Amino acid sequence: QVQLVQSGGGLVQAGGSLRLSCAASGTIFAILDMGWYRQAPGKERELVAIIGNGASATYADSVKGRFTISRDNAKNTVHLQMNSLKPEDTAVYYCNARILSSNWSYYWGKGTQVTVSS
Repeated sequence: QVQLVQSGGGLVQAGGSLRLSCAASGTIFAILDMGWYRQAPGKERELVAIIGNGASATYADSVKGRFTISRDNAKNTVHLQMNSLKPEDTAVYYCNARILSSNWSYYWGKGTQVTVSS
């Protein structure tokens, strides 16, 4: 059984910073892509950033230059450093990873609220 456990998030003023972390645990033989998605009220879930196991990263245009995704392969963790936060970044943020356990599957964290006040 694989779990993605998220930490971080909370309430911050516009212009501030937050850091999200996600740790994968369980029977894990390999992890390919790890990423962060977000879902704002009334909107569909969208990709924020994704990082391959070779550390190549892709970002949504809306967060480029403000957010940085990183991963620690030894600890099966992925982080999202969010700087210069804007009210429109307010959403529930979800961690996602493609993991080889009994087979290759995508796993999701339970989500964490990020609220940016103006």
